[in-house]
Amino acid sequence: MLNLLWALAVIFFVMWVFGFTMHVAAGGIIHVLLVLAIITVLVRIIMGRRIA
Repeated sequence: MLNLLWALAVIFFVMWVFGFTMHVAAGGIIHVLLVLAIITVLVRIIMGRRIA
């Protein structure tokens, strides 16, 4: 489960970078992807501390 969260964070981040560099017309989607990546990483950190 935790590896899946890291994978999602990486995918969201890569999509954000790709969208940012390609100047996608829907600029809001770029920022939504970045926020989702950050939330995923924070959830991973919080769950990791609780489990360890």
